[in-house]
Amino acid sequence: MRARGPTRLASDIGGTFTDVAAFDEKSGRLLLGKALSTPSRLVGGIAAGVERAGARYADAGMFLHGSTIAINTLLERSGARTALLITEGFRDVYEIGRINRPDAYNLYFRKHVPLVERALRLEVRERLTAEGEVHVPLDEASVHAACDRLEAEGVEAVAIMLLHCYVNPAHEAKVKAIVQQRLPRAFVTASHELSQEYREFERCSTAVANAYIGPVVSEYLAGIDAHLKNSGFAGSFLLVQSTGGLYESHQAQAQCVRMLESGPAAGVIGAQALCRALGLEDAVAFDMGGTTAKAGVIHRGEALTTGAALIGGYNQALPVQIPMMDIFEVGTGGGSIAAVDASGALKVGPRSAGAEPGPACYGRGGTLPTVTDANLMLGRLGADRFLGGEMKLDAKAAERALHEHVAKPLGSDPVRAAEGILRIAATAMSYAVKAVSTERGLDAAAFALIAYGGAGPLHASAIAREIGMSRVIVPRAPGHFCAFGMLFADLRYDLVRTWFTRLADASFDAIERVYAELIEDGRKSLAASGIKAGRVAIARSADMRYVGQEHPVTVALPPDVFRRRSREGLKRRFDEEHLQRYGTNAPEEPAEIVSLRATVTGAMKKPPLERIARGGRTPPASARRGKRSAYFAEVGRAVLTPTYARDELRARNRIDGPALVEEHASSTVVLPGDRLQVDGHGNLVIDIARRKT
Repeated sequence: MRARGPTRLASDIGGTFTDVAAFDEKSGRLLLGKALSTPSRLVGGIAAGVERAGARYADAGMFLHGSTIAINTLLERSGARTALLITEGFRDVYEIGRINRPDAYNLYFRKHVPLVERALRLEVRERLTAEGEVHVPLDEASVHAACDRLEAEGVEAVAIMLLHCYVNPAHEAKVKAIVQQRLPRAFVTASHELSQEYREFERCSTAVANAYIGPVVSEYLAGIDAHLKNSGFAGSFLLVQSTGGLYESHQAQAQCVRMLESGPAAGVIGAQALCRALGLEDAVAFDMGGTTAKAGVIHRGEALTTGAALIGGYNQALPVQIPMMDIFEVGTGGGSIAAVDASGALKVGPRSAGAEPGPACYGRGGTLPTVTDANLMLGRLGADRFLGGEMKLDAKAAERALHEHVAKPLGSDPVRAAEGILRIAATAMSYAVKAVSTERGLDAAAFALIAYGGAGPLHASAIAREIGMSRVIVPRAPGHFCAFGMLFADLRYDLVRTWFTRLADASFDAIERVYAELIEDGRKSLAASGIKAGRVAIARSADMRYVGQEHPVTVALPPDVFRRRSREGLKRRFDEEHLQRYGTNAPEEPAEIVSLRATVTGAMKKPPLERIARGGRTPPASARRGKRSAYFAEVGRAVLTPTYARDELRARNRIDGPALVEEHASSTVVLPGDRLQVDGHGNLVIDIARRKT
């Protein structure tokens, strides 16, 4: 057993900044650090963040990590040269897909582009029945023949997907063993290791995605592991999964696809912890960083997850069939580039200036205007106060970029151009919030908006107004919130098994046997981790649909349903879920179970949410940092706007908008008419003014 210190380190690498949070379990002390991401060598950003937090690897017993490397490799198509081995006769399943055409009248529509070219999709002779019985034995000679071809092609990764392997993985396991023996340097993944659900296209797409990103991600994780050991770290290295749960680094190196949304998922977990502390049932977690903006939802106290996701947007997306946080993302962040297109329309994103060269105002060689430049132009950022004054911003460079690339083509001035950029950005980001709330059958206006990320508090009130939300909550240290959220994550294993049966014919004994097997597998994984976790929690759910439907909905199943063995109770919960999701249901129609799901969680010790000193209604003089001219569309002009140092604010302080609240890694904009109050934990709670009709 390795020696482990009392500190937990958490690191989140974003497109622009790397955030670090260090929590000492003995003293309860929380340290934070932020550094520019280093695209050429990502561990450099981590090391700089740890140093700025005043922490040491050698003092840590646990290192938690989330990164965009997996999702970026997939979206940028920068993965390995990958091959696919598939059951004879099904070579084109991956390319045919579901034949979706979301926009029937779009003459320029393009369907998804597979990650594996057709020449590298090879068939092996075998066939199982849907019940998992051998119909055609595995022809090992066909596997060796495929390997001969792959050796000649010099492939770096191989995905294996055989029909009905989710019922019986024997053929896939044998094929994998042969491929690993023949191609020892290749990254090899089999679909049953990732998904034990039906739907051959989705399972195939998941296996290919894992193989495609595998060499890049596994090398990246191995590099971090080596960096940690060389720096004196002797604890456990854990990654955040897309569910917000933790898994071990050796598991992450084999199942890379499970960390596609690791950073954003950690932010939602942090928002869930905040909701519990504040007694909030419903909230939208909104994260805006330098490259993208993401939204997830907490409903009835729980972060909502999904069993599958489309990576890259619905029109041309490739599905990934794994449990993950239900997160929607748009390409709008602080570094998103604004440009006027050939038609004369102003566009914002998805192209980003990133960390290098960054926005024009960073003074690192960037010349194109971004959302950050627009905020600086309008006075919402202070040129001498960015990152607590550590990084000076160049206001003249921002103005030049806005004038040259936006104002001049539009026949406007830089202020109006900047205001237009922020309005477009707010509208684009509101789509992310609506996608996880309104489009899921939830009333977004009834939810609080928890805003974080370096740029989230700058835009949260404008987004809330766009949607009709009445309350915004900005947590402490919002610029480090995803790293902070990792400290609230638990060890988590999500298990699923396809199990078709009509509800009317379902045997509760048989259901219990399947759940018992899934839960036992989860408990074994917890025990094998070697990490001391607290209480083990079990959650059950089922994918259900009306007989004759194609797509199911996931229904949470509380233990009392099984204690009472109530088919009626199960059906009623499904009808209610269907009504909320789709606005309609059919209580009189028969239902069926498609898959059974179990989540096994081992609780980790959580940092306390500290309380701050109390004050009066008026902020103390030490919190006042003077006034700065800032432009607000709500009043149609620039006004002298009071600025406040967030660290000096006290519980019960109130501030009427317009106002700017500044801290080390973020700034909060309080729009005219809005009212801010500081709560007992130091959160900024903003009541949004109603729009005048």
